[in-house]
Amino acid sequence: MHMNEHQALDLWRRTIVRGVREDVPDLSTRQMAILLTVYLTSAPHTVRGLANTLGVSKPAVTRALDRLSELGLARRKTDEKDRRSVLIQRTPGGNNFLRNYGENIVSSSRDVTVHGQYDIDTMDAGIRLHA
Repeated sequence: MHMNEHQALDLWRRTIVRGVREDVPDLSTRQMAILLTVYLTSAPHTVRGLANTLGVSKPAVTRALDRLSELGLARRKTDEKDRRSVLIQRTPGGNNFLRNYGENIVSSSRDVTVHGQYDIDTMDAGIRLHA
């Protein structure tokens, strides 16, 4: 499916609204980027590696991981081969969260496809009013 920028934003909005309605954990963009990187790219993942991949500081990654760990979406484990290194691991909670989030994206994309033109016209008018 090809989308223009308005449809993409509406897809993002609809997905976020579904998350709000389902009372899923409220993740920052950085936390979500880290979570998706850990789950969608090949392991192993370390704080240093995630910081390099995302172009942010190690303390920023550490703070995001603190929150993801509190929520049970990721966990840290000391690397047995190099005790100075900490590995970031996936969890069942993180798997469930992202599976549900993915399902919400798919459902939202159907809504955009079915209702997209009306919403784009409304969005265009709103952008012109607030620009």
